Amino acid sequence: MRAQPAPPRALSPNVVGVAQSQRAWRGVKLAVTRYDCVGECVSLLPNGAHPRLSVVLEESGGVCEPRLQASTPCPVAHAPRHMYFAPAGLDLWGHSMNARRIVDAALVFDFDVLSESMQMTMDANRVSAPRLRFTNERIWNLTRLLSEAVNHPDPSMQLYGDGIITAITSQLFSVSPVSDYKPGGLVPWQLRRVVDYMEAHFPDRIELGTLAGIVNLSQAHFSRAFKTSTGLAPYQWQLNSRIRRAQTMLASSDLSLADVAQATGFADTVHFGRTFRKLVGVAPGAWRGDSRR
Repeated sequence: MRAQPAPPRALSPNVVGVAQSQRAWRGVKLAVTRYDCVGECVSLLPNGAHPRLSVVLEESGGVCEPRLQASTPCPVAHAPRHMYFAPAGLDLWGHSMNARRIVDAALVFDFDVLSESMQMTMDANRVSAPRLRFTNERIWNLTRLLSEAVNHPDPSMQLYGDGIITAITSQLFSVSPVSDYKPGGLVPWQLRRVVDYMEAHFPDRIELGTLAGIVNLSQAHFSRAFKTSTGLAPYQWQLNSRIRRAQTMLASSDLSLADVAQATGFADTVHFGRTFRKLVGVAPGAWRGDSRR
């Protein structure tokens, strides 16, 4: 979804501009919000029935902080790339001083959905305890990558986002983080069943949980096992498969580039051409010419 004015809520009058992009993956809703500010800003950050991780992606001109009370400064010192976690129902306050622009990525977790789809045991202490202004470089980088995908129309972004969310959720809440688990690859029948499903649903969006369920694995363990077997993450495999299909169509038909792009799930010829060149090394038109010589 493209950036649009954020839904109205109680903001400081010194917040002079707000724009927001949103997207949902299974079990997580992401909102990337840009705030344009002047002077001092204090705004209520209401939290609903689900817990929220808020990651500061950008602070320009000043700094911001989460507060338990509007007039009480955050007890944790500022650090670059900070974030906070608010359990379900815990309202916080956001405060900034002389920040011209703040970009925030807020992930709202549905633990019932995530626990079922990821087959993950959540750490009760991590789920219920607020964490103010903490840092985690891995989570920050993963959230930045997820935020960059929020407006991306490509079908492979479903698997891409599911994989990132699996890693973030495990890092934050799992009793046994994914990084502690070292699986082997998929056995041949598992890999064949997954590949057959992906080919049968080409080029549609496919959820990571669907693929993991086919072979009765958690999302985290499936992702690791699939990459061990193929050398690629599931979203990379799907994207490469679409490019291979495009190459076949370019070499064996006279379809226009626009028709090939549409048939392989790309939003337009610009996106198709950029992705094709990145993976193949040349533009699709040039590759077609070379393939017919």
